[in-house]
Amino acid sequence: MIVGGCDLGSTTGKAAIMIDDKIYCGDIIPATTKPALTATMAMDSALKKAGLKSIDEIEYIIGTGYGRQKVPFASEDISEISCHGKGAYWALQSVRTIIDIGGQDCKAIAISDKGVVTQFEMNERCAAGTGRFFQVMAKVLTCGLEGIGSVSNISDNPVSISNQCSVFAESEVITLINDEKSIPDIITGINQSVAKRVVSLVRRVGIHDDVTLTGGCSKNLGLKKALENLLGTTIKPLPVDPQSIGAIGAAVFAKEKLLAKRAKELEVSSKE
Repeated sequence: MIVGGCDLGSTTGKAAIMIDDKIYCGDIIPATTKPALTATMAMDSALKKAGLKSIDEIEYIIGTGYGRQKVPFASEDISEISCHGKGAYWALQSVRTIIDIGGQDCKAIAISDKGVVTQFEMNERCAAGTGRFFQVMAKVLTCGLEGIGSVSNISDNPVSISNQCSVFAESEVITLINDEKSIPDIITGINQSVAKRVVSLVRRVGIHDDVTLTGGCSKNLGLKKALENLLGTTIKPLPVDPQSIGAIGAAVFAKEKLLAKRAKELEVSSKE
C-alpha cells in the first residue's frame, strides 16, 4: 500500500509518502508563488526518498495546509489541524497536547488517546509569535535563524520585549542593540516573549501531558526551553522531523481513507 500527504504551508511545502507503515519525508521546500508548483516540487523530493519513479504509483493522496485545495494531485484535502494531530499521534502515541508554530500562525491542539482533535486555539491575526516574527528579529540581529535558536544564545539575564507587534518589536530590538545590550540577552528575551503568547493559547485548550512541538519553530531550542519553563513540563521530542508532521498526518489519513474505500468496494462486490 502506497499513500501520500502534501502540506502546503504559508512559507514551505512538505510531502510524505507511506509505504505500508514506513514514512518517507521529502525535503522541506520554500513556498513559491505557485502553490501547485510547490506541491509538485515537495512530492518529487518525497518520491526520490521513497525510491518511486512516478506519482502514479501512489494510490491515495491527502492535501493539507493553507494551500490544501491547490494540491493538483490530491484525492481530497483535510485541515492542517487534524493532520498535525494525526501525525503527532502516529509519531508518539503518548502525545496529548501539540504546539504548532508555523510561518504565519501558531496553534495549540489537544488530542484524545486515539489521536482525534478535541479542541484547538489559533492565533492567525498577527505575525507575532510565528516564523515570520523570528525572521524579522534574525534580520535585525544579523544572526540568522540559527542564531535565534542556538543554545549558545540562551541567557540567564534576558531583557524584556514588551511589544507584541512585529513592527514595534523590531524598533524595540534596534533600541536595545543601540543601548549595547548583549545579543544573547536580547535573543532570550525574544524567545520568552513569544513563549508567553503561545502559552496563553495552550492554557485555553488545557495542558495535558505529553506535550510536543511541531512546525518550523520547533527547531528553535531557545524557544523550546522558554516554553518548558512557562509550562512547567518537558516538551517531548518526536522521532521524525517535527516540521513534516502535517504531511505525515496527511499520509496517515490517506492510508485510512484508502482502507475504508477498499472495504466499501469489497462490501459492494460481495453483494453483487
